[in-house]
Amino acid sequence: MENESVPIQDQYADINEAMERAARRAGRERALIRLIAVSKQQPDNRVRALLELGHKTFGENRVQEAHLRWEERFSSYRHAIELRLIGPLQTNKVDMAVRLFGVIETLDREKLARALVKARDKRGTGLPRLFVQVNTGEEGQKAGIAPQALSGFLKTLRDTYDLHPEGLMCIPPKGEAASPHFWLLSNLASDNGLENLSMGMSGDYETAIEMGASHIRLGSALFGARPA
Repeated sequence: MENESVPIQDQYADINEAMERAARRAGRERALIRLIAVSKQQPDNRVRALLELGHKTFGENRVQEAHLRWEERFSSYRHAIELRLIGPLQTNKVDMAVRLFGVIETLDREKLARALVKARDKRGTGLPRLFVQVNTGEEGQKAGIAPQALSGFLKTLRDTYDLHPEGLMCIPPKGEAASPHFWLLSNLASDNGLENLSMGMSGDYETAIEMGASHIRLGSALFGARPA
């Protein structure tokens, strides 16, 4: 799956078939599961090849890298795709992020909420759709709100800032089984009235689909390994 020598159209077909099988095992509709192509640090030729296959949902980790690719080099494709921020968002990049992205998946602190509201008021238009990132492993070095703090954080977002996230996102700790983290995220979403779950990456996306993911984020399984 991660062999760069395999044509991207074959990788793409294989992944879509695997998604279909995983959805069928879970009794779910494949059409309800979105594949986010993680284009961060990928060469333009690989990204262009996927665009030419008709794929329309891409995830970027860094605001500046996304700007250079999608607003400059790939500006002709910009109107046709949904661009999602899947990496941490610094408050000093919020203005650029709300212009670039249709979805921000990494809302995780009140300071960022305040910055988003300020950007909304400044622009006089709506914000990108929002997901809250949950640090399911409670790792000190990782972004995301602690699971036990999620309900209070969502209440603050809704009541204080008039922000209404549509889902949750997580990145399980490396070296641990992903399924307990997917199970936790699914339960947190259910407890808080949220439908969408962004979870599952190249090594565990079939498990994520079986456990309720609405969005999976694939990089190396789709594009091959990023260049060193």
